[in-house]
Amino acid sequence: MMQGKLIVMEGIDGSGKSTQYKKLCERLTAEGTAYKKIVFPRYSEESSALIRAYLGGQFGDRPGDVNAYAASTFYAVDRFASFKTDWGAYYNAGGLVLADRYTTSNACHQGSKVAEGEHQQFLDWLYNFEFCLMELPKPDLVLYLDIDIETSRRQMERRQEQTNTQADIHEKDFRYLAECLAAGHYAADHYGWKRICCVENGAMRSVEAIHEEIYAAVSAVVK
Repeated sequence: MMQGKLIVMEGIDGSGKSTQYKKLCERLTAEGTAYKKIVFPRYSEESSALIRAYLGGQFGDRPGDVNAYAASTFYAVDRFASFKTDWGAYYNAGGLVLADRYTTSNACHQGSKVAEGEHQQFLDWLYNFEFCLMELPKPDLVLYLDIDIETSRRQMERRQEQTNTQADIHEKDFRYLAECLAAGHYAADHYGWKRICCVENGAMRSVEAIHEEIYAAVSAVVK
């Protein structure tokens, strides 16, 4: 069995992650690079039922109503199902997989719920649970799109206006998002994620400038 490459794009809500993920996929396609793309959570699949219930507020109106460990299992099940039914064989045959979110999202979003001083304990549990016990592959590269909380808020409000959508229990709680940002910084530093600074002088950098930095990091891994 030959191991493939797994590259993950991560960032809190409003970081421009979906835009950058799409742009990277389009460029690799244009260049003729073979890859498979996956986006988590997979809201249209049965394996995401508990995620949808959680984000929809069925288990409580606030993110903290479901603890970090319980909520993490909801997302892990969706990833496990996707690996077994969608991209596992391709990856194990040596294929390149690009993921929009992964276990890294739990490190940020659920890691924000643990008590001060317990982040490392949670991260150790999370990585052992998914990568050892569930036998999901570890990422070869994590691209962490880094922004500040105020920029995140503005970006999300703009997106909701443009798409006529409402915020879920994560997106509407800005104190929680600030804690996610702190947890993301902790995880990025601990695991050596590639941090891509998306804000300059209080404003978002251009989509193209951010993309070029991302592309250079990806190229160093896959080419």
